[in-house]
Amino acid sequence: MTAPTRVPLSVLDLATVREGHGSADALRGTIEIAEAADELGYSRFWVAEHHNMPAVASTSPPVLIGAIAAHTRDIRVGSGGVMLPNHMPFVVAEQFALLEALYPGRVDLGVGRAPGTDQATAAALRGVSPYLTVEQFPEHLKTLLGLLGDARVPSSRLTATPAAETFPEVWMLGSSTYGAQIAAALGLPFCYAYHFAMSSDVDSALGLYRDGFQPSPRYPHPWAMVSASVLAAETTEEAQFLAGPSRIMALSLRTGRLGPMVSPETAAGRELTDLDRAVLESLPGTQYAGTADEVVAALEALIERTGADELMLAGSVYDPATRIDSLARIAKAWSR
Repeated sequence: MTAPTRVPLSVLDLATVREGHGSADALRGTIEIAEAADELGYSRFWVAEHHNMPAVASTSPPVLIGAIAAHTRDIRVGSGGVMLPNHMPFVVAEQFALLEALYPGRVDLGVGRAPGTDQATAAALRGVSPYLTVEQFPEHLKTLLGLLGDARVPSSRLTATPAAETFPEVWMLGSSTYGAQIAAALGLPFCYAYHFAMSSDVDSALGLYRDGFQPSPRYPHPWAMVSASVLAAETTEEAQFLAGPSRIMALSLRTGRLGPMVSPETAAGRELTDLDRAVLESLPGTQYAGTADEVVAALEALIERTGADELMLAGSVYDPATRIDSLARIAKAWSR
């Protein structure tokens, strides 16, 4: 398979737990998807950090990244992202320095400031530490950068690994203008989570990022990635049917009715209220579902609108085989 051309395409995965299956099945599915993405020529494969969610088995990105990297060869593997307020910077630095030593030149550390869960679970993660707060995010991010080789940060007696030869690539993630401004001030590549909602202010965020970007030793120029939720199938009707579970999952997140991902058949039989339909207008579950050509046309329009240097393809589906088929169709169409 010819590698995707135009801007690079990457993949985001949540290790989705489906109805009637367990966490182990979800994690095996993610590894299978990563192996396929590697063979198809995708640039990166990222996994997210979520906690206490029945439909998401991706609770510890560093552990899952190690497993994925061991089963792939060329694709970069990383976090999309590690939620830094949940962890002490030194712990994160050690984890990713170790991954980089094992898989040099292939590790990405995407960081975000959201909890990745509800407030009660966030409190359980952080304990009573006065140092793990959202307010301290900028300070903790700078500490993390220093531990991972950023010469701009004053050195300390701490070292994330005894003798680093290479360092992971650090990204700032966000779905608001805040993350964009942090990335610009620190000279980091930035990934905007457009897959969260099509009504989000991606244009303002990327404008602030590019206008305010301060060159850094590793990143002399801004580099913006935009994520979108996609699903490609043989026909538009089939894609819409297969995207049904993602719509139910989106609704469950907004209504508090959390559960594992349902099958396309179950989703198709779900009756939607007027309120459900209103929610799905701004949070469709899957933003672009259609044939590969239709999805590629939508992605081209997104690039034209945002000037993105790279795209991250999200997408929650019931069966990993569906995701693999979708990625294969998009890769083929993207390379034409």
